[in-house]
Amino acid sequence: MFVLAELKDNVRIAPDQFNLQLVDAVRDEIDRKLANKVLLNVGLCIALKEIVSLKDSIILPGDGASHTEVLFRYVVFRPMVGTVLTGKIRNCSREGVHVTLGFFDDILIPHAALQHPSRFDEAEQAWVWEYPLEDGAKHDLFMDVGEPIKFRVSREIFEETSPIGPPKAETQSQQGASTSSAAASTTSQEVKTPYKIIGAINESGLGVLSWWDQQGKEEDQDDEDGEDNIDYENDEDGEGACEE
Repeated sequence: MFVLAELKDNVRIAPDQFNLQLVDAVRDEIDRKLANKVLLNVGLCIALKEIVSLKDSIILPGDGASHTEVLFRYVVFRPMVGTVLTGKIRNCSREGVHVTLGFFDDILIPHAALQHPSRFDEAEQAWVWEYPLEDGAKHDLFMDVGEPIKFRVSREIFEETSPIGPPKAETQSQQGASTSSAAASTTSQEVKTPYKIIGAINESGLGVLSWWDQQGKEEDQDDEDGEDNIDYENDEDGEGACEE
């Protein structure tokens, strides 16, 4: 789930940080730049592990800050495809079930990757697994908000989220009239997620944990009932014997 990424960066140390040791100043600056940030095709940066090497610092003309090339290792959240994780249901929509790990929220289990058959309950705003019973009936198992859920990572999606400039008016005459419409279209644009995990629960043992915990308790109860119902009969000497 967590990996070590070896990265290289040119770290700028402002003059008001010159009173600190170079290593401490570099650590603070790296954490300020990367902590809780997503690097494209790398993952979600968590914390600095260690500094591997520091090159000589230089001061550029017209800039009083020092610039140091640094090689370092950073702890990154990027689970491998196929990894099984446990999170909590954040909310449900027609798109699927949205899951959070506490420190990472962009996890989606699409409706096609839920247990089959499942339906979306509009009143409860929750997905429901229609669990088939032996007599042919169905028992509804709800995926409620806040429930712990176990899922398998099936895919990861990275998106470039570099800022873009404001939309340009086609002509000067349309510039004033298009100001309000351009603002409306900009706000209506879908916000890109830099890193998203796609999960699946359409296999045995995955899904809401309480489903399988309850099933395990029922199986244990059946085993205990079976032991209590063992028939005994007396042999010729009047001693009890177990009937196999």
